[in-house]
Amino acid sequence: MNASARLDLEQLVAGVTAGDRATLGRAITLVESTRPDDRTLARRLLAGVAAAQPAHRIGISGVPGVGKSTFIEAFGSELTALGHRVAVLAVDPSSALSGGSILGDKTRMQNLARDPNAFVRPSPAAGALGGVGRHTREAIALCEAAGFDVVLVETVGVGQSEVMVADMVDFFLVLMLAGGGDELQGIKRGILELADLVAVTKADGDNVEAARRARASYEQALGLTQSRSEHWRVPVLTCSALTGEGLRAIHQAMISHRKALTEAGELAQRRADQRVRWLWRAIDEGLRDAFRADPTVAGLLPAVEARVRGGEVGPDEAAAELLAAFRR
Repeated sequence: MNASARLDLEQLVAGVTAGDRATLGRAITLVESTRPDDRTLARRLLAGVAAAQPAHRIGISGVPGVGKSTFIEAFGSELTALGHRVAVLAVDPSSALSGGSILGDKTRMQNLARDPNAFVRPSPAAGALGGVGRHTREAIALCEAAGFDVVLVETVGVGQSEVMVADMVDFFLVLMLAGGGDELQGIKRGILELADLVAVTKADGDNVEAARRARASYEQALGLTQSRSEHWRVPVLTCSALTGEGLRAIHQAMISHRKALTEAGELAQRRADQRVRWLWRAIDEGLRDAFRADPTVAGLLPAVEARVRGGEVGPDEAAAELLAAFRR
C-alpha cells in the first residue's frame, strides 16, 4: 500500500470511529465500489474499525405503497428522541442505465437526515436479490463502528429473497396496508415466516377501523405459520407515521424480542450463523468476479454467448465449457 492510500485509510478509520457522518459516507462509498484497488482498501478499512458493541440491527420491508420511508422517518425520530443514534441504510431500486439510486431516500427523509443523531444513506440495490445492496452488510459494520446503536435497513420491497435481509439483521419488521380487500393477498407465507413483527400502517383517520380488521386477519394467518423462534410469538400491531400512534409499542416489541432471544442465547447463535452464511456468499461473489475478470473467459465469452443465443449450444454445455477454460 502506497503512502497516499495508507494516509487515506488512516483518515477514514479515524473519522469513522469518531462518528463523523461525512467520513462515514465516504467509507460506505468505498465499500460499495467494485474497483479492485478500492475493494482491497475496503477490506483493510473494515479490519481497522470495530464497534464498541453491536447495534440493534432492524430490517424493514413491506408491500409497495405501504410508506416505508415515511414510517422510517417517524420511527427514527422517535428513537433519536429517546437518546438513540440511528443509522438508516435505505436501499433504492437501481437505474438500469446508470446503476444509481432512483428514489433518493435522503430527499424523502429530510427531517431525519438533518437530525445530528441520525445518518441516512441511500444505496442502489444494483441488481442484488432481496432488495438489499451487495455491500449492505459491510455498511452496517461501519455504522456500528461510528457509534450508531440502531441500524435500520430499508429494503426495496417484498421480493423473492427476504432471507438476505434476515441474514443481516436481528429483527425483521414487515409493514402492511389495510383496506385492500383480502388482507392476505399482499403477503406471502414466506414473509410471515421471516417476520418478527407485522405492523399495519396508516392506522389513522377513517382508516383506523380497517387497520384493526387487517390486524385480526394477519394474527389469524400467523397462527397457521411457523415462527422463526420458539422463544418469540410474532405480534401484529397497528401504527401511524402521521400521528405517531403505535410507534412506541413497536419499539417496545423490538426491545422485548432482543431481551428474549439474548436470554435464550439465540441472538448470539443467529449472528454466528449469519456470519458463516455471509462467508459463503462472499466466496460466491468473489469467484463470480474472478470468473468474469479472467482474460481467457473474457476472450471466449462473446462467441459462446452468440452460440447460446443462436441455439447452437445449450446454456449448461456452454457454462461447462467456460468453467473448464477458467479452471485451466
